[in-house]
Amino acid sequence: MQLMNDEPEDGGREKAMSNVGKSEKVPRELQELFKTITTLSDDFCGKFLNDEYARLIRSATAALCRKRPSPLVRGKANIWACGITHAIGAVNFLFDLSQKPSLNASVLYEAYGVKESTGQSKSRLVQDLLEMSPFDPEWCLPSLMDQNPRAWMIMVDGMIVDARSIPIEVQEIAYRKGLIPYIPGERAEI
Repeated sequence: MQLMNDEPEDGGREKAMSNVGKSEKVPRELQELFKTITTLSDDFCGKFLNDEYARLIRSATAALCRKRPSPLVRGKANIWACGITHAIGAVNFLFDLSQKPSLNASVLYEAYGVKESTGQSKSRLVQDLLEMSPFDPEWCLPSLMDQNPRAWMIMVDGMIVDARSIPIEVQEIAYRKGLIPYIPGERAEI
């Protein structure tokens, strides 16, 4: 049996499947900027979202701080906080009012004091820089991972299968290879 992940169009680059334990390490010279942006986003998440969103936004901010050169050094902190929040929200369908939590994007722009066009533009830049897309397992809220089809599709013997439907022994191999975020049935409640 051959177990591999479906080769993505980006040349085979593998992304981490789980955002649990994502690094918030940032270069020393950007620590103050990281703190400024995440203070804004943590406050926003406390008022409108939840801790899951706050953690992902902090991780995305740290990832942008580690980019060389970091794009965060140009522009205002509130605009970056808005763009990062919007980008994480877009990946997790925050603006679909049938989701919990959900939010109208205008609330986000108003809370950060950013024009809609500016917020959307910065969000698109963040998504491009961090290679985010809808259902992106790397930036998916842990509570939504069970519902995320991209997190579970793997290739076994040349066939794409849902890893949740294969024997536990194969799931364990897929997990060790980083192809799935966790072994179904063994995940602690969030």
